[in-house]
Amino acid sequence: MPECSVVIRTFNEEKHIAKLLVGIIEQSVKDLEIILVDSGSTDATISIASKFPINILHIEPSSFSFGRSLNLGCSAAQGEFLIFASAHVYPVFNDWLQHILKPFKDSNVALVYGKQRGGTTTDFSEHRIFSQWYPDDSVDNQQTPFCNNANIAIRKSVWEKIKYNNDLTGLEDIEWAKRAQALGYSISYTADAEVIHIHEETSLQIFNRYKREGIANNFIFNDQTFSFFDLIKLWTANTISDYIYALKKRRFLKNIVSIPLFRLLQFSGTYRGFKHPSSVTKALKNRLYYPNGFFTVKASEPPSVKRQPIEYDNIIDLEKYEEDI
Repeated sequence: MPECSVVIRTFNEEKHIAKLLVGIIEQSVKDLEIILVDSGSTDATISIASKFPINILHIEPSSFSFGRSLNLGCSAAQGEFLIFASAHVYPVFNDWLQHILKPFKDSNVALVYGKQRGGTTTDFSEHRIFSQWYPDDSVDNQQTPFCNNANIAIRKSVWEKIKYNNDLTGLEDIEWAKRAQALGYSISYTADAEVIHIHEETSLQIFNRYKREGIANNFIFNDQTFSFFDLIKLWTANTISDYIYALKKRRFLKNIVSIPLFRLLQFSGTYRGFKHPSSVTKALKNRLYYPNGFFTVKASEPPSVKRQPIEYDNIIDLEKYEEDI
């Protein structure tokens, strides 16, 4: 029985899957298995992935949901701990798994999620979201159920008690964490378990992502609302905050159009996702929507320990996997 199982959900990820799998194989933790759950890829995803020592499962597109595909992967997993990674992320350091597993030394911890940062193609505003949602300081016992399944680990014994919701349109991670906390388990955030998360989405895809999450958010927290006034207020506040930050970073002109567009897609999608108005939990609303440091820019603290990033460009084997694309 491996110590951990890495579960990856895929659909047409030929551009990214090899880099993620190489990053997993390069980890200092070797006692693991890799499970890929594919929902009908029509590109070279499966051909590339099959060259790695992994277990490939399939789920029909007609029956796909985020929760159902995770449950399928978890059912096949043998590890004591289950790590979920989006197919378009890759670890920065070779101790990613080591750090995301470390908090499980506390037997009450059911879930640990790690830091995410954007890549070179990431929208400026999404870089801001990543730094807001995934700060540089770790949290041993987080009070809110916020987390994200793009870079997360859970204890399998807890999953056996609490399966993922098969019907949610998104935020299945937060809904699971909310139920785990209700049973008395705790959630940890570790900033040292860092991945790069690549989003290459069209405007419609960005809108639909936030719409899906708005629908799910309204289901999970049925006392919430997101009014048209919230849309205008949060679009204005975040656009101004992003503009100020872009000016400080001397990237204003390059992002003068993309910033308000991304924020409009984010909050109009969220608005369309909510069905019934009610009050939003303040802690969650601050975490998900409000800008981080409206008129100030908090400097990141340098890491206490120098770590050498994985040098993907120097891994020759990566090229042979990409030959299939």
